[in-house]
Amino acid sequence: MLIGRTEQQKELQSLLNRKESQFCAVYGRRRVGKTYLIRETFNYHFTFQHTGLSDQPLKKQLAAFRDSLIAAGAPKQAVPKNWSEAFTALQNFLQQSKDSKKVVFIDELSWMDTPKSGFVSALEHFWNAWATARREHDIVLIVCGSSTSWITTKIIYNRGGLHNRLTSSIHLQPFTLAECENYSKTAGLGFSRTDIANAYMIFGGVPFYWSLLKRGESLPQNIDRLFFAKDAKLKNEYREMFASLFKNPAPYLDVLAILCDKKSGLTREKFAESPKFENDGTLTKILDELDECGFIRRYHKIGQEKKDALYQIIDNFVLFHFSFLANKKKTDANFWSKSSNKPLLNSWYGLAFERLCLQHIEQIKNTLGISGILTDVASWNTKPQKSKKGAQIDLIIDRDDGVIDICEMKYSKGKFSISKTDYDNIKNKKDVFEHSIKTRKAVQTVLVTSYGSLRNKYYNELVQNEVVLDDLFKL
Repeated sequence: MLIGRTEQQKELQSLLNRKESQFCAVYGRRRVGKTYLIRETFNYHFTFQHTGLSDQPLKKQLAAFRDSLIAAGAPKQAVPKNWSEAFTALQNFLQQSKDSKKVVFIDELSWMDTPKSGFVSALEHFWNAWATARREHDIVLIVCGSSTSWITTKIIYNRGGLHNRLTSSIHLQPFTLAECENYSKTAGLGFSRTDIANAYMIFGGVPFYWSLLKRGESLPQNIDRLFFAKDAKLKNEYREMFASLFKNPAPYLDVLAILCDKKSGLTREKFAESPKFENDGTLTKILDELDECGFIRRYHKIGQEKKDALYQIIDNFVLFHFSFLANKKKTDANFWSKSSNKPLLNSWYGLAFERLCLQHIEQIKNTLGISGILTDVASWNTKPQKSKKGAQIDLIIDRDDGVIDICEMKYSKGKFSISKTDYDNIKNKKDVFEHSIKTRKAVQTVLVTSYGSLRNKYYNELVQNEVVLDDLFKL
């Protein structure tokens, strides 16, 4: 059963009703459900469908394409010598089809683009010289791939024959908390909202990972089975994921390894100081591709130039890997169950909750009643100096209505109580921020907590607005 994705389904279904031939690209993070969405939307009926082969040479790619043609009903034929011949064979097959709309679905497109294969130019010719030239205007071509950077570079922002040829594109995002809750109920997992939020801090909103959760097991039992058991299904997912996305994953993994210890992120210039990287276009390309794939985010500090942007890991699964799986840190098969109430996990959940909030900024804005106001979302920090304290603020909402919201995110297992230490810390952040940026806007404190806060004297003095976990579950 397909959860959510209503707007994406409408977009795909509308391709069948348009007068001209349609070319649609669906892209997004690996395991996010792109293929499932397309198959479910078209009820698994395609005039022709094919999936590229992972890490296979041109000859095997062409042989697999030929086999897909035969499986779709084409006559037996020899393996094409090149992609031009392969697409000619596809043209011949489609011309014989009786389907009123000939839906062609090609999955994992980037895997088919082997070195010097001429795949993209053959695809360009197929679309420009044949599909759009047909008087019938009956071709619906849908391409898909997990390599977001390849899809965006070679298809969406193509500067050659496919420039501006796409009629539609869908960037499929991970589930929100609300969609994960819907999935949890549909799957009968019996999870509370706390369980769902805790699971989100590990899996993010990636549907495939959620599909591995078993009903009848608690969340800690599920996590142990998937990550820490002897033959855990997701134990090697991290490296397998990057091996499938990038032909040379090593430098991408190096970037993430450096970032994993930098909570607030690093600038490109700081990366260039590492002996692992040259200060050239290759580093920029790696950072841009990791950003496009959703593993890191590029953000700027408020009041500073965007060219000095920071790069920060935002993917939950990646950060979980570095915290508990990298270098085989934890070997106990029941590690998560045994550690559920230990300081190590409590500290990790605190940091993970901040990331959860960053992934649900729209829900925070809706709760504050500012969804209709133009805003700029940023972070900010300053290092301590001789006579001044330093400060770091992970989420600032700079509003066009004369207000800046400083969001203080606190994870707790019950109602949060602002202590004297918390009070001093939050007040220092606000004071240093106001002094540094010298804004004329009103600076307000927004407290984002798991289960709300006690209204003590510190709360009453500091906090103007509050957002709770339940608010993040709203659509």
